Amino acid sequence: MFGVDYDPVLYSRILTGLTLAVHVIFATVGVGVPLMIALAEWMGIKRNDEHYRLLARRWARGFVITVAVGVVTGTAIGLQLSLLWPNLMQLAGHVISLPLFMETFAFFFEAIFLGIYLYTWDRFKKKIYHFILLIPVAIGAMASGFFISTVNSFMNSPSGFEIENGVLTNISPLGAMFNPATPTKVAHVLSSAYLTTAFVLAGIAAIAILRGRNHVYHKKALHLTMTAAAVFAISTAVIGDLSGKYLAEYQPEKLAAAEWHFETSTEAPLILGGYLTEDNKVKYALEIPYALSILAHGDPGSEVIGLEEFPEEELPPLVVHYFFDLMVGIGMFLALVSILYVVIARVKKWNEWNRPLLWAIVAGSPLALLAIEMGWFFAELGRQPWLLVGYMTVSEGATTSEHVDLMLVLFIILYAVLCTTCLTVLRRMFKNNPVEKELQDKGME
Repeated sequence: MFGVDYDPVLYSRILTGLTLAVHVIFATVGVGVPLMIALAEWMGIKRNDEHYRLLARRWARGFVITVAVGVVTGTAIGLQLSLLWPNLMQLAGHVISLPLFMETFAFFFEAIFLGIYLYTWDRFKKKIYHFILLIPVAIGAMASGFFISTVNSFMNSPSGFEIENGVLTNISPLGAMFNPATPTKVAHVLSSAYLTTAFVLAGIAAIAILRGRNHVYHKKALHLTMTAAAVFAISTAVIGDLSGKYLAEYQPEKLAAAEWHFETSTEAPLILGGYLTEDNKVKYALEIPYALSILAHGDPGSEVIGLEEFPEEELPPLVVHYFFDLMVGIGMFLALVSILYVVIARVKKWNEWNRPLLWAIVAGSPLALLAIEMGWFFAELGRQPWLLVGYMTVSEGATTSEHVDLMLVLFIILYAVLCTTCLTVLRRMFKNNPVEKELQDKGME
């Protein structure tokens, strides 16, 4: 179809990568927004402040739209696991069936309480009762992120089974779920989802203020989201450090590829940017002395295993270095901006609504989404050539069926329509009902 030899493995990889790239945005928002809604409504109840309650109400409206699209993209991933990677599901499907089922259950749990929450605004004399309905929504969203992340953890660190004559036996579903990669993987996914969501919502408030809409509603929205962002930026950085130590112990080739660390050595530097020559020499990179040894083992003099220790056919693509750098670099920028905002906001004589800071917050919104994408590309490509590390390569797990190229075209069209529709609906929803008008209708200042 595309004028090249048909390769089902290549098309399966492209289609799965495309689906994940689209879904991860909606999944991130799906995990993070319920917590932000809960924070806003709790602040409204605690301070008897209707601005915060309206903030929660408007965020909830937009959240429903993203959930609807996320359901479609999430379903597509489930279908593609069976259609594009049948050998993986045949080998290990019964091992990871528990978290896959629990993720579906968590979503239904979330959806039921989300419906009740949305249709019971202003129907309780005590507002705390309405807030309580949101707790299962936030828990369900977090649980969805937890369970699906354990599946990815299992693919990076398979455990909970024994293999005899090519067949998995003595299966422990809980052992498969709680594998060595689970703690850092789940914690990093959840923390980065909360950080990204906070920045996206903060960016919306910052744009409103930059456009001259100086109503206190927008300033409260900015303060709430940036305070939350500062907390989650710090937690994401700490968890990222622990993730580096996990890689050093369990997937050293992935860490070495991320840092273009070819030779096993002590006092290893961290490589930022640059490019590789044909003989794998690093040019024009910024080196931070001892930093890779510290990241890997917490000791500047520790030894870090290099790519030379692994067979060439088992090495990840070295392009993951750029994905890793972008993810870490953006994370540091988000942490700097959010912490700077909190510090400035606490000093009475300083202005946390100054234009340079507001523009930095606006820039942080798309950058946070980009960091999420780069993190997942690093996670998935850094595992190559393995589909199930140590047991099955990508080429062994992929389908041999025809017409995957046609599926790719159809899904490109589907995702283009979904994303365009989602953005259009969200834009019209809030443009046609600006917050100032809603405040006036409610008789609020």
